[in-house]
Amino acid sequence: MEIKVLKDILNANSQIAEQNRKLLTGKRIMAINLMSSPGSGKTTLIMRTVEKLEDKARIAVIEGDVSSSIDAEKLSQAGVTAIQINTGGGCHLDASMVNSALANLPLDDIDILFIENVGNLICPGGFDLGEYVRVVILSTPEGDDKPHKYPLLFSQAHALVVNKTDLLPHVAFDMEAFARVFQGLNQQAALFQVSGVTGEGIEEWAKWVTANLQKLRAQNS
Repeated sequence: MEIKVLKDILNANSQIAEQNRKLLTGKRIMAINLMSSPGSGKTTLIMRTVEKLEDKARIAVIEGDVSSSIDAEKLSQAGVTAIQINTGGGCHLDASMVNSALANLPLDDIDILFIENVGNLICPGGFDLGEYVRVVILSTPEGDDKPHKYPLLFSQAHALVVNKTDLLPHVAFDMEAFARVFQGLNQQAALFQVSGVTGEGIEEWAKWVTANLQKLRAQNS
């Protein structure tokens, strides 16, 4: 019974996700499903991206949290269009939540939509939101063993951002060993080393984002 219920939930979610995808691509909006543990630096990466692409793309954010609107308020204060989704205890966003948020966003004025998922390395991996690409962030203080522990999320990523590289001298994180494990698990994904504090790697990351926006638009021209 539990397996059937889960299949029904995932099937219903997939149908709404496809509606979201058609709506977004029809508007030539690239949606990025941003997933990570709590505190890995999702909001900081978004703000750095906004700064880097200020004259190149209009960016909006769907902010997912269990509770509070702290991150959405930070983004709004920085001039970013942001809408909050509180899951009330749920460990991930689903396509229906995103669909409701899309109805309250100025889609004609958006080029890139970040969907900042709830901080969790397990639940978000099972739910398609209608995104164009999936990006996982891992911060160096979390350790380099996470692909071993959470292979589903890492294997699905179109890109992996290793954040807080400025802390590498102070934490036990073997970047070379980590890269080997990750690339053995996912040979297609781009891998970026960035610091939201120093700005290291942000330029390369931003180029990847804009290249994927151009790819989506070429596919829907």
